[in-house]
Amino acid sequence: MKTISSYLLGSLVLLGAVSCTNSEFKKTKSGLLYKIYSDGKGETAKKGQFLKANVVQKLRDSILYSSEGNMPVYMPVDSPRPVYSPVEIFSLLRKNDSAVCVELADTLQRKFGGAGQMPPWLKKKDKITFTFKILDVFASEELLTADRNAEMGKQKDREIKQVEGYLAKNNIQAQKTDRGTYVVVNSVGDGAQVDSGKQISVRYTGKLLPSGKEFESNMKGPGNEPFKFVVGAGQIIPGWDDGLRKFKKGGKGTLYIPAFLAYDQQMGPGRTPFENLIFDVEIVDVTDAPPPAAPAMPNNMPTMPVKPTK
Repeated sequence: MKTISSYLLGSLVLLGAVSCTNSEFKKTKSGLLYKIYSDGKGETAKKGQFLKANVVQKLRDSILYSSEGNMPVYMPVDSPRPVYSPVEIFSLLRKNDSAVCVELADTLQRKFGGAGQMPPWLKKKDKITFTFKILDVFASEELLTADRNAEMGKQKDREIKQVEGYLAKNNIQAQKTDRGTYVVVNSVGDGAQVDSGKQISVRYTGKLLPSGKEFESNMKGPGNEPFKFVVGAGQIIPGWDDGLRKFKKGGKGTLYIPAFLAYDQQMGPGRTPFENLIFDVEIVDVTDAPPPAAPAMPNNMPTMPVKPTK
């Protein structure tokens, strides 16, 4: 049985507390409900400092976001303002504190949305719950940057282990590129080589790793044209730019891409950050890149007179 970490267990306990009456919570000036769990040791965070935290965001029974097991979240502390957001309580928090904030959907609509502007996935009686576990407080951006760089290194190692664990579990033999993409070459292809400066056309099916859930494909169906881009021009995620160089025109295979070579901390196709991805690919064509388009003439340039013909 998978062990539940002490933080996650604590988060579930805190999230469960939200089902209790709102009278157990305090209110900020904007009306945001909050509760802080603290031993009272140490000073509260000050304006200009930064919080390092694990964060869980929950709607009904669904976890919308969780940093547990991934990169922690770094949050600047400012003077409290009535903005109906968890940032209102940041200056009340200490290292090792836990906190819960609750945003009420009808209040969000009243303050920011206006009539008819509520997102379709949000119901009027919904509560959006944020749970924070404060891991550290930094007095300067320099201290934050040093800690964040160290955490990014740990995150990269986690992603590599996740991909390698998936490959081992499924008995997949893949070659690892120097940059860190894992490639299975089913067929190299017999045409032109994929390389920098070449425009290539690709058919693909994208899946999430480890679930294998498909999120996009242009392999089949009318109107699903091959995707074209120029290799080395920064037009696609680094894992594609890296892994597709193992193929020639006509080649087929699969890319296993750690998140740091995909969308990294940005929201990925599965709507979460730090997503490892799988792509089944087929190289349809490899050609020279088209010449860059000539810059458009400014609209305010004078028109040269044309000499009349006799």
